Amino acid sequence: MAGRRSTEWNGNHSSVAMFVLLGLSDEKELQLILFPIFLGFYLVTLFWNLALILLIKIDSHLHTPMYFFLSFLSFIDICYSSCISPRMLSDLLKIDKTISFVACVTQYLVADWMAMTECCLLAAMAYDRYVAIGRPLQYSAIMAPGLCGKMVAGAYLGGFITSLYQTVSCIHLYYCWPNLIQHFFCDLPQIVSASCSNSFIRQLILLLVAIFIAFGSLLIILLSYCFIAASILKISSGKGSAKAFNTCASHLTAVTLYYGTAFSVYLHPKSRHFLKQDKVLSVVYIIIIPMLNPLIYSLRNKEVKAALKRLIKRATGLL
Repeated sequence: MAGRRSTEWNGNHSSVAMFVLLGLSDEKELQLILFPIFLGFYLVTLFWNLALILLIKIDSHLHTPMYFFLSFLSFIDICYSSCISPRMLSDLLKIDKTISFVACVTQYLVADWMAMTECCLLAAMAYDRYVAIGRPLQYSAIMAPGLCGKMVAGAYLGGFITSLYQTVSCIHLYYCWPNLIQHFFCDLPQIVSASCSNSFIRQLILLLVAIFIAFGSLLIILLSYCFIAASILKISSGKGSAKAFNTCASHLTAVTLYYGTAFSVYLHPKSRHFLKQDKVLSVVYIIIIPMLNPLIYSLRNKEVKAALKRLIKRATGLL
């Protein structure tokens, strides 16, 4: 079989050329049921996120820092879902679920890059909400286009450097049989588990790097919301307080879903007991959350609804 071929990688650091993804389930009937469901989820994810990006691009009323960040969040969700979903969908219809070592680490590189970038971008969006609520008179001056562009570039660069370091660390491990990945995609814990190297120190360093980005971003988010809460409490009008809270309710919902599911997957002891739970939760933050994010930011957002109405009116006027 292909999974039994061996190769040298960077000075004989890897003894296998292929991994085998065990997938969501080994039940053929269940896989056939899951295929159209996940295909639908993926197509909806692409449509909703692309539609939101185009709406923000077309409508000048949405050319503000909040929607600038939101368009990049939608782009991240498209990339994140696209680097995993197509492969997962094809594996649901295949018996041989082998993936090359290079393809595996490349998938992890892109997925981790998008995940780390999303953490940083959510932190930037939290700061944007703090400035909008806590310092409304200086908002335009503080959240200037130049600063917003640098924040987005910093999020992408920070996410890429973190992901590249973790991927290179995986490459330098020694892999031996069995070459099984206990997941439907190539994730760091499963890749490291497939190694027969003594990787404790390396795993510790990788954990610290992830903590620095993920928990660092979460700390910025929590501090921003502490200042937001303090600013809202200073507003004497109940209506004004409710309006201020509504401006960040969507972002708070997205943060809770994203960090809640991610921490549930990665912050517990690794054992076979948690394996199925990890796969289900991974489906949530890889497939479901990217699909829901455009709805979270649109359903209760009057500006997005108004922009959509203007676009529909303009389109019907041209017919």
